[in-house]
Amino acid sequence: MTSSELYQKALRLAPWLAAIVVILGTAGVYAGRASLESDLPSIESLRELQLSVPLRIYTEDNKLIGEFGAERRALLKYKALPPKVVQAFLAAEDANFFQHSGVDYMGLLRAGVKLATTGDKAQGGSTITMQLARNVFLSSEKTFTRKFREILLAQKIERELTKEEILELYLNKIYLGERAYGVGAAAKVYFDKDVKDLTLSEIAVIASLPKAPSTNNPVKNPARAAERRNYVLRRMLELNYITKQEYTAAVASPVVVRPAHMAVDVDAHYVAEMVRVEMFTKYGEDAYNRGFTVITTINANRQIAANAALRRSLLDYDERHGYRGAEAKLTPDLIPLLTAGSPKIDLALDERPLLSGLVPAVVTAFTADTLQLLTRTGRVSVAQNDFKWANFSAKKTLLPGDIVRIKRVGERWRLAQVPQVQGAFVALDPKDGAIEALIGGYDFFQGKFNRATQARRQVGSGFKPFLYATALANGYTPASVFLDAPVVFDDPNLESAWRPENYGGSFNGPMRMREALVQSRNLVSIRILMALGINTAREFIPRFGLPADRMPRDLTLALGTAVYTPLELARGYATIANGGFLVSPYFIREIRDAKGAVLLKAAPKVACSSCGLPPPAEPAPDGTAPANPTATAPPAAAPLSTAGSAPRVVDPQVIWLISDMLHDVTVRGTAAAVNSLGRSDLAGKTGTSNDETDAWFNGFQKDLVAVSWVGFDQPTPMGRGEVGGRAALPIWMDFMRVALKGVPQERLPRPSGLANVRIDPLTGKLADADDANAIFETVQADRIPAADSGTEAPKEKSAAEDLF
Repeated sequence: MTSSELYQKALRLAPWLAAIVVILGTAGVYAGRASLESDLPSIESLRELQLSVPLRIYTEDNKLIGEFGAERRALLKYKALPPKVVQAFLAAEDANFFQHSGVDYMGLLRAGVKLATTGDKAQGGSTITMQLARNVFLSSEKTFTRKFREILLAQKIERELTKEEILELYLNKIYLGERAYGVGAAAKVYFDKDVKDLTLSEIAVIASLPKAPSTNNPVKNPARAAERRNYVLRRMLELNYITKQEYTAAVASPVVVRPAHMAVDVDAHYVAEMVRVEMFTKYGEDAYNRGFTVITTINANRQIAANAALRRSLLDYDERHGYRGAEAKLTPDLIPLLTAGSPKIDLALDERPLLSGLVPAVVTAFTADTLQLLTRTGRVSVAQNDFKWANFSAKKTLLPGDIVRIKRVGERWRLAQVPQVQGAFVALDPKDGAIEALIGGYDFFQGKFNRATQARRQVGSGFKPFLYATALANGYTPASVFLDAPVVFDDPNLESAWRPENYGGSFNGPMRMREALVQSRNLVSIRILMALGINTAREFIPRFGLPADRMPRDLTLALGTAVYTPLELARGYATIANGGFLVSPYFIREIRDAKGAVLLKAAPKVACSSCGLPPPAEPAPDGTAPANPTATAPPAAAPLSTAGSAPRVVDPQVIWLISDMLHDVTVRGTAAAVNSLGRSDLAGKTGTSNDETDAWFNGFQKDLVAVSWVGFDQPTPMGRGEVGGRAALPIWMDFMRVALKGVPQERLPRPSGLANVRIDPLTGKLADADDANAIFETVQADRIPAADSGTEAPKEKSAAEDLF
């Protein structure tokens, strides 16, 4: 057959071959479609929302203090969706939603052209129905197969559901950033509102999120969020969903995010965050969706008492130091709206979130007798007695439009201001270290920095009990006498001589150790440290769990220049309160899975004076903690530990004596105000660092230790007189007044090896039988002081001798 004949035959067969190819291709397409459709999920399953179960955190008495979930949802019916919400999403995502059959073929064609011309497999032409199909059932992988499945599923959805049902599912399931799924959750997460209460601007912000929840996120990128919001508003205007006037007003509105604060039974957000970090460290992202329940050691009533006590004292400090003036001012164009109220004024107040009960309010009128204010919930009046502390005058006054803070006091309102000073508080059970209350600052939502566990501050005179205990363990008794008199240290390496002083500048001459601690005499503490030697103190004090590496190698150590967190200091005082045992603070009592099965249960080492424990453990060679590995001081609270008895680290005689001396501090010393609590079983020590920069009170009852701290985050003098007894002690007292209600009064039992002796209060020596001025003192039985005056105290070492 010639080539010409072959060519003619091919021409005759071509239509048949083409038909066969078309038939086979069509069959292949239908077969492929049938195969893909057979694998598509049922539409009924689309209605079923599989929610991950969040991590929930409770107090020991089953009060919710925290919830952390990978997903936040708030399901809404279509009829509950405001029309503007639906219109905003249509304008942003799919203006032809009610006209198409689930697929925007022109959009797909544009995406195809882009692929052909640029090679970019960009997502394109996705309708709301296709987005629903992809987000619920399919991956975000950009492949032809996935796109084809998306189209088929979208068509299936459109065949089996109404448009309203599709929108309801979409608006409940779409991811909108910040772990929020659906518009109901987004309204709460970003604006702390129900959907029906959203402004047009806020609706547009939420509707702008599906394309890029991270990029357009108003929390992380408010400028980009405003830009995308304006696009959505412009599309709504073009589609006649809103008027020009509505558009102009919404575009002019600032993007103000007001994140919702989760509803909890007890405000213990700092503890909840500690638990969250611990759980994430252990379980990773699974911590947020596997339904874990964590039971903490927190006692709800004591936590509530701690919150109230700390906040009250910080506000009292703020009032003592004067009113700083209005927090902000309304813009001039809003002043005329004060008489009638306005959403714009509400928006201005929304920029000032509620902080620990301090409500933002706008001044509408101010006279010498009354302060008239407008809040988000209505108009209120503040009487003169509740703002006189601000000492207003002609030069210092409030004007209409000023934004201030007020707080509830019973049925009244009182002028207030957000404190600049900060504080921290921690209470723990000295028997096993269980943290029963902890607050790391005035308000967790001002910032998550936890001052109770993270702020290392100079502890001031709160350090003295550990120094005095070292002396009691090294040959001294409460009756030992040291000189309270001026001392000058002239070191050529210093620019000037160091002349340490007592607070107030007075000197008392020879003083017994008990009296020196009761009165917190700095110069006696320095002489005690000189007598012991700096190395001796730095080797012994870590027995209380206080790391040696934060103790200075000079005589300022006696004045409390070592830096510790409130939690670390509480651990040290727990060793005194429990009779000399070192416990490790912990805050997780139990972890359960979603079915309630216990996964982990804390088994802390417990102080036990009747367990036949060995003698006190020796410090490790580096002086940071006792040699017993269970006594290592952690940088923060240890969440879980191993069962057993806590190591005894200090002799019971030393502990009882220092505890008894600290009891005297609260009876007739720098913390004598504690007497007003009407208990005889309390002990503690005030602490103030140089220039009143840090104020502390560290105190305990046999079964409860608590430490309070007040100061500025950037170390700054708090003002003359703001010592531990004034700034920090009231927090401790207010807490203990509640925490010890119904708790029997009980002090540490007195151990053997102690003796009561009559001494001369001036010399600390045994008194003559006929000495009418003699007093009783308790001393170690093997260290009864001599009767004559010829016995001298051990010679003081020089700092240089000790160091070298």
